[in-house]
Amino acid sequence: MKDAFGAPQSLLVLGGASEIGLATARRLVARRTRTVWLAGRPSPDLTAAADALRALGAVVHTVPFDALDTESHEERLGKLFAEGDIDMVLLAFGVLGDQARDEEDPAAAVRVAQTNYTGAVSAGLVCARALQTQGHGSLVVLSSVAGERARRANFIYGSSKAGLDAFAQGLGDALHGTGVHVMVVRPGFVRTKMTRGLAEAPLATTPQAVAEAIEHGLRRRAETVWVPGTLRVVMAALRHLPRPLFRRLPV
Repeated sequence: MKDAFGAPQSLLVLGGASEIGLATARRLVARRTRTVWLAGRPSPDLTAAADALRALGAVVHTVPFDALDTESHEERLGKLFAEGDIDMVLLAFGVLGDQARDEEDPAAAVRVAQTNYTGAVSAGLVCARALQTQGHGSLVVLSSVAGERARRANFIYGSSKAGLDAFAQGLGDALHGTGVHVMVVRPGFVRTKMTRGLAEAPLATTPQAVAEAIEHGLRRRAETVWVPGTLRVVMAALRHLPRPLFRRLPV
């Protein structure tokens, strides 16, 4: 269960080697979180993430998880919930892809869509049902401002995040009143290994800032969190900008 400040005592991170996921886990472990499951493909990064959290005093388990292997999600994630209640699930996996390459390689584009959307729908529904069965918990979904409006520069990635965002909002409505809280997080450009080498967008942020916003959102039981918060206003304006003008913007 959560403590008086809204911090979960147990946490499952889907995409356990994610820098945002790890930053969030670190922040929550520093509060009251004591048990963490890091679910992801076995790798040195996943092992290092687990070791880092153990050094902070958490009990950490690593779990093999592949977003693309949707047929395994129900059994693999179901086993975790069968071992005991999980207070919070952070859906943190995703791939950026390469827009120029993916436009020329439909199979690569499909992989982006399957990872960011199809895999998330599968894992999200499995976890949502388990949280509903236990009667409490939060499902936090990492979306992106890229999903607010398709941009020429990354419309394949953006479209996958748009689908994820709509799915998570609808899931939150479906679970309203069940004791399960769904929170959609919409960061802008985040400085991570995934974005290294890319031109930095205005209002760029860090994994630590996203983690702080997630923690504050949990306390408020927010349904949508923007990081940084000023992006809410920026994207409201861009969303309604006429397309001929939008095309001219350097975005």
